[in-house]
Amino acid sequence: MHARVLTVITSTSLVLFLATTLGRSRPVSHGLLVVANQFEHTALLVDPEARREVAKIVVGVNGHEVAVSKDGHFAYVPIYGNSGVGKPGTDGSSIDVVDVRERKLAYTIDLGKPLRPHEPRIAPDGQLYVTAELSQSLDAIDPVGRKVIAENPTGQPESHMFVITPDGTRAYTANVHAGTVSVVDLVHHSVITTIPVSKTVQRIAIQPDGRYVFTHDQEAPRIAVIDTSSNRVSGWIDLPESAYSSEPTPDGAWLVAAGLKGHIFVIDLHSRKLAKTFDAPIALGKVLVRPDGGVAYISFLTAGKIEVLDLKSWQLQPSIDLTPGVDGMAWASN
Repeated sequence: MHARVLTVITSTSLVLFLATTLGRSRPVSHGLLVVANQFEHTALLVDPEARREVAKIVVGVNGHEVAVSKDGHFAYVPIYGNSGVGKPGTDGSSIDVVDVRERKLAYTIDLGKPLRPHEPRIAPDGQLYVTAELSQSLDAIDPVGRKVIAENPTGQPESHMFVITPDGTRAYTANVHAGTVSVVDLVHHSVITTIPVSKTVQRIAIQPDGRYVFTHDQEAPRIAVIDTSSNRVSGWIDLPESAYSSEPTPDGAWLVAAGLKGHIFVIDLHSRKLAKTFDAPIALGKVLVRPDGGVAYISFLTAGKIEVLDLKSWQLQPSIDLTPGVDGMAWASN
């Protein structure tokens, strides 16, 4: 009888051990993708493991981009308007705030005047910023008081996207048809300098250590590399086709970029050379690298898909198939 009991205990322990080991060997995301769908005027909550939409929240016309608070509770969707950058249309003046946990619209922040707010970002200290194209500024927002608390001028039209340095003191804005990047002092609320890049640029990314900023030349197939110590273009990354967006991995080793003609590129940031190429839909897209560096998600607007690139195996995984209009994305940790 003692031997039989011992066998049962040993078998149970083995099952528990195997379950734990297998669970550890299979990485899980521990979060949701929050996706702005500008065609549907919605914010989507997407389970990246199940590869499906789990909630859809109606927002204003149109939300293009989204940012999520550090605790994963709230998502901020600026309401840009019904046109593209530089085109005639309505001028948005608000930010819709989604409660990610409750899966509903929580409230709306009225910005007080038409601004065409486009990209939101959460600074290292948790402060919410948003681009305000019509006032040529980068605005700091108090989401609790629901108001603008500071305007940081960019000095350029169409400041569409931006990044913030790791110390939170400076921002770099991509000014689309001006073809420039503004360096903005977030402490003294002033323009430090304006960097000429090309006739047209799109989107912008920054290395995790803040050493280099990347923006995407829309006139030639190359990415500008801006040295943040000198605030000058210090080099270029040549590609087979123009890239629309990119995002570095957390370790600063790789830059994942979305091409405009149906490819995803992986660039070795040590050599600044193209290392890998993957086929993808032909559409504008945004790149989001998961905080743990395990996966890159690339949205493709007209295709209505999010491509999933495993950054450990360097294999494309099955895509997340949604509906046309998927654009900006942010990560909401559980």
